[in-house]
Amino acid sequence: MFLDDEIAESRTRQNEARWGMYLALAALAACIVMILGLMTQASAQTVNPPPQQMAGYVRPNDMGTGALLFPSKEPGYFVEAPRLATDVEIDVNGPIMRTRVTQRFQNPSKGWVEGTYVFPLPDDSAVDTLKMQIGDRFIEGQIKPRQAAKEIYEQAKAEGKKAALLEQQRPNLFTNQVANIGPGETVVVQIEYQSGVRQSNDAFTFRFPMVVAPRYNPQPIVQTVDLDSRSGYAVSDPVPNREKIEPPVLDPRENAKVNPVTLTVNLKAGFPIAEVTSAFHEIDTATIDQLTRKITLKAGSVPADRDFELSWKAVEGKSPYAGLFRETVGGKTYLLSFVTPPVAATETDKPVKREVVFVIDNSGSMAGPSMEQAKESLALAISRLKPEDRFNVIRFDDTMTVHFPALVEATPDKRENAIAFVRGLTADGGTEMLPALEAALRTQGPVAAGALRQVVFLTDGAIGNEGQLFQEIQTNRGDARVFTVGIGSAPNSHFMTKAAEYGRGTFTLIGSESQVAARMGELFTKLESPVMTDISATFEGAAKGDITPNPMPDLYRGEPVVLTAELNGTAPEGKLRIVGKAGDQPFRVEMDIAKAATGEGIAKLWARRKIDDLEASASAIADPASLDRQIETVALAHHLVSRVTSLVAVDATPSRPAGENLTATDMPLNLPAGWDFGKVFGEKPDANGTVDEREASVESQTKLVMVTADRMLAAPTARAAGLIAEANNQVNLPQTATEADKQILIGLMLLAFALVAGSTFVFWRGQIAALVIAGVRRHGR
Repeated sequence: MFLDDEIAESRTRQNEARWGMYLALAALAACIVMILGLMTQASAQTVNPPPQQMAGYVRPNDMGTGALLFPSKEPGYFVEAPRLATDVEIDVNGPIMRTRVTQRFQNPSKGWVEGTYVFPLPDDSAVDTLKMQIGDRFIEGQIKPRQAAKEIYEQAKAEGKKAALLEQQRPNLFTNQVANIGPGETVVVQIEYQSGVRQSNDAFTFRFPMVVAPRYNPQPIVQTVDLDSRSGYAVSDPVPNREKIEPPVLDPRENAKVNPVTLTVNLKAGFPIAEVTSAFHEIDTATIDQLTRKITLKAGSVPADRDFELSWKAVEGKSPYAGLFRETVGGKTYLLSFVTPPVAATETDKPVKREVVFVIDNSGSMAGPSMEQAKESLALAISRLKPEDRFNVIRFDDTMTVHFPALVEATPDKRENAIAFVRGLTADGGTEMLPALEAALRTQGPVAAGALRQVVFLTDGAIGNEGQLFQEIQTNRGDARVFTVGIGSAPNSHFMTKAAEYGRGTFTLIGSESQVAARMGELFTKLESPVMTDISATFEGAAKGDITPNPMPDLYRGEPVVLTAELNGTAPEGKLRIVGKAGDQPFRVEMDIAKAATGEGIAKLWARRKIDDLEASASAIADPASLDRQIETVALAHHLVSRVTSLVAVDATPSRPAGENLTATDMPLNLPAGWDFGKVFGEKPDANGTVDEREASVESQTKLVMVTADRMLAAPTARAAGLIAEANNQVNLPQTATEADKQILIGLMLLAFALVAGSTFVFWRGQIAALVIAGVRRHGR
């Protein structure tokens, strides 16, 4: 009886173990089916690549290293951004500079791309050369009217040919488009330009800009008009080519800086050099001889996030005060002259009573060091006012405050009150500059008898509607003089120089707090000293020449008279005569043309300044088309890029196979050093912001989707580059990025093996336990 019970119980345990084994095998089979399904899908994705229209797209898990990705229109897929490196070589010969900028566009993706890079150059640069290097070949760019150059480029792009198009968007802002960069390929583009050295007192300086600051671009103005007795609307855009000056900008809080730059300066000063200094970058200086230095960046390369500024001084007593250079091109002679009047010529014992209107920018782009520099500069300026002066302070962002109801006397209590107001300012909001300028020029009452009205503007100039500001100055300046103080690591030098020129003033650039005292001291001297006016230049004993600038600007203490001229013939004779007045004192200097030293690039400088003169006359010309034709004639004759002419280079042989897609991308830029990304674009750009779809304009090309914020505080139409992070903030993928699909498969396989091993262990443990119990019972019975 007991034996039968034992056998029955043993059989029951065996049946339970058997059913447990069956369940384990069923679970194992389900896991195997799931694994095979995932493997089949992964294999299909590997063997069968994405459809042709998605060529060049990637997924985050495809990236084995860090990369900068733009979201595409295909969910889950991204476009790997092209990479850029820049080499700069600057040759300085006396007052003239020749600069070569080499841009290397690298395509790290598996598709064909078109890269667009927005970059700055000096506002006086005469850009005359574009070369595209393909392998060992160099293709020279041709100067064409702007529309014709664009059509040549678009046709070459559609045909799969490599092409480059260099366009001017502002005198200091250019775009370079490079089409049909193949997978893993690098295309090299060289740009060359001529420019001048700036002299102030005993220092010679040039500034090479490295980054385009995000600009505040006011929205188009919609006006109601009468069209054939019907009510309609006309749109006037104060920002020309706004879509061209809005590159994506990296958030430095989440991205490493990009666009490395190397820079070499070969300095031949033309006089014994005492010292060479760099304001914002550490440099190595090699002495070649007394007159020559070679300057390189100590770090080798630096990210393109702030301007490079180099200054040098002559050995005491060796600084030149006058110079005349000549160049013969195309049967004509071109002259470059500079004269620095002696200090005594600009001095007078007569005190000047001043009325000063200070305007300070406290918009979001000024946040950080720029705001501190501006506040310190303005506080110093107010403290220098004399009791007999009158003044006011205006601050602006996207709102405006006029501190005093009207101009007030600069008594100690008023100065202290104004300084306290300035020190309490914080940076935020947009850059609505025009209302503040209008208030400074129009609402401060008439100029008192015997007084000098001055408007001092402290700003980074980060705006896209410069033309509106220039027109306001030209139209409503009256007897006032406008002085601009450029603040920050990447100020808009075009706005600074032209606003001061139209305002019959001068400009000062301050890039760090360490420069505030010295640079503002120089400005105070100019503000407090009489100006040399009524400056003119004529030729004696020579045919009449075309002199630029025209009219000649006023002169402030420590500044030279600089002019260029075009004369007929290859060997003109006679003298160049420059005259002016400092107060009641006349000034006159004459230079013999035959004794002019030989120089290179002077014709280009003259042409660039001639174009500037023509642009400045736009408001007085009723026929804009006629003005454009005049500019085009000068630019084509001298092979210069301008508002109406461009350089285009095209390879004769197609490189992109027919049917291969081309993706258009904008090269991302760094935020200028010291800027606050949150103050410019908002702390977290809205993920549901507007979508800007750009595509290369041929049928086979795909779109690149850029997501921006609905409201960008200091640059409403600038773009924060949207990447793969939440809310479309840009991020770099970490170097440890892995292929998640493979890891999932491996994990599931390990899980299945663990399940089999566990089930086997449970089964045999049950069998052994049953046998042991049965044996014990038998022996016990």
